[in-house]
Amino acid sequence: MIYSNLSYKKLKFKYLKFIKSQEILSEPFRDKIGQLNNFYLPLSKKIYKNFLKDKKTKIIGLTGGQGSGKSTISKILKIILKEGFNMNTTIFSIDDFYKTLKERKKMSIKISPLFLTRGVPGTHDTKLLLNCIKSLKSNNFKKTYIPKFDKSIDDRLLKKNWQKIKKKPDIVIFEGWCVGVTPQKKKDLILPLNKLEKTKDKKRIWRSRVNKELENKYKDIFRLIDEIIFLKVPSFEYVYKWRLLQEKKLKVISKGKKTMSKIQIKSFIMFYERLTKHMLKNFGKLANIIIEIDKKHKLKSIKFN
Repeated sequence: MIYSNLSYKKLKFKYLKFIKSQEILSEPFRDKIGQLNNFYLPLSKKIYKNFLKDKKTKIIGLTGGQGSGKSTISKILKIILKEGFNMNTTIFSIDDFYKTLKERKKMSIKISPLFLTRGVPGTHDTKLLLNCIKSLKSNNFKKTYIPKFDKSIDDRLLKKNWQKIKKKPDIVIFEGWCVGVTPQKKKDLILPLNKLEKTKDKKRIWRSRVNKELENKYKDIFRLIDEIIFLKVPSFEYVYKWRLLQEKKLKVISKGKKTMSKIQIKSFIMFYERLTKHMLKNFGKLANIIIEIDKKHKLKSIKFN
């Protein structure tokens, strides 16, 4: 065992304390110790062993459908990596790299009105994201600022509120629903998948541009990822169910700030449907680690490719 009995007790205490705080916010991570021993510890051990090969900063891509538990799992892994393996871990989300509201308004006028809604590739500041990852991986590390996006106001916060990384991290957990996603084949873009695409993207301008972004700018970012963990949800219908749960949590955290209604969420996830289904179909072959999540939102199985 890499971690000692003492460090195991400490990480178990902090893990259980964190899980309890999530339960208050209705996060359904119930099988506490079973998940710790059967999923999080083996996963953390693998991350640690890969780091030891050259002791260079490793970028871990954590991806999966909306509401699958990426943010919660990221925080759990950070606790275990620190307490069990003495590793300095940084977490950030691709969501924090959304373009500003002003920038998306320009895109919506110039390309398609659908780009006003944040979410899909093309709505992120890819230059800023690429530079941040390169900075975190650099041997000549310098203080790095990671932006913060406030979903309740649909805009990026001022730089004084950004996350400051003063010490070079051992591990970077880069989480997001589309992290690592590959472009689709042109023939797969022809037929609309939902009401949004059928009525608002009749000429396929929006989805074609999203695909083009994946073929170019996002490819340069995703190739910097050392390992990808894929949280595989049972089907797309659970994205809606769990996204409702996520919105409930956001409402608590944001202390009553503007959040989405059920109808708004149903419309919102249509923007994510195409690539989420594409990932569910194809990502099992690309990911280094696949964690299946069952219909009750429990971790069902883990597979190391």
